[in-house]
Amino acid sequence: MTLTTWYFEMRDRADLHAAKAPAEAVSVVRAEIPSVAFSRFLYTAVGGDWNWTDRLAWSEDEWRGYLERPGVETWAGYVRGTPVGFAELDGSNPGEVELAYFGLLPGYIGRGFGGHLLSEGIARAWTLHERWPSLAAPVRVWGHTCTDDSPVALRNYESRGFRVYRTEET
Repeated sequence: MTLTTWYFEMRDRADLHAAKAPAEAVSVVRAEIPSVAFSRFLYTAVGGDWNWTDRLAWSEDEWRGYLERPGVETWAGYVRGTPVGFAELDGSNPGEVELAYFGLLPGYIGRGFGGHLLSEGIARAWTLHERWPSLAAPVRVWGHTCTDDSPVALRNYESRGFRVYRTEET
């Protein structure tokens, strides 16, 4: 079976095409205190249906080491106090922010939360240097998705203004 991976980027904050807000109010909150348990929960709850496996073997120390790096942020979306999804940003490379992970928990897909939460995550990627003064302002926000991910993932990224710059097949 062939796995296709698309790498996408946005090189100007003005290219962000924000999605409309969903019918239910969503609050987007940064987990300012790095929490291995919370990040592991989001990773497995969102990625379980999409074959996210690369972090399953991470030890507590590996998780902590990653989450405590300057420029790594977890933003969670909540509806009436319940987490519905998250965006994980990694701004540890100078001048760029990777949308390292993004997705919704099962039960919240198809309800208008994805485009909105992605828009909020991208907006926060462009302002990451304001929260981390030692980091350079980003000139690029990027990420990737693949055929193992949600069938609407790539369309959501492109609808928000990302452009595919590389495609790989393995």
